[in-house]
Amino acid sequence: MFAIALDGLDAAQAQLSAYPAALADALAARAAELAEALAERVRNDKLAGGVLNARTGALSASIAADVAVDGEGGLRATVGSFGEVKYAAIQEYGGKTGAHEILPAKAKALAFVAGSKLVFARKVEHPGSAIPARSYLGSALGEMRDELVTALAAAALEAWEGA
Repeated sequence: MFAIALDGLDAAQAQLSAYPAALADALAARAAELAEALAERVRNDKLAGGVLNARTGALSASIAADVAVDGEGGLRATVGSFGEVKYAAIQEYGGKTGAHEILPAKAKALAFVAGSKLVFARKVEHPGSAIPARSYLGSALGEMRDELVTALAAAALEAWEGA
């Protein structure tokens, strides 16, 4: 009969069984940090003149990061425009607006400059617009891709070494 005795088997099994929880915790913590860093880049670079110039700051204020763990151990990090900024998607992806009527919201007439003259009107018939894509989210993600992958891999390695 042949028999093998392994010293430290219980410790190795304990380390292996602790690894999934340690990995999930490490990745969730790092993903939250990285998602916030990506959101900051979008707000402070892309929406501050890098891709779009801020007018009201509403789009920038709507940019947030969210990290969620589902019931099956999956992890999802989302960075995007959260809220009622209706033009967020058309700026990111481009698109067309339909013809529409523009009416004054706070006065009895619209006022605008046409050529060199100040014009007043009760309404304006807008013919629609073709809006080009101005990627502020996708371009920031592309620029940070290598940094994100490296940081998540490092978190997994740290979890392995610490488990």
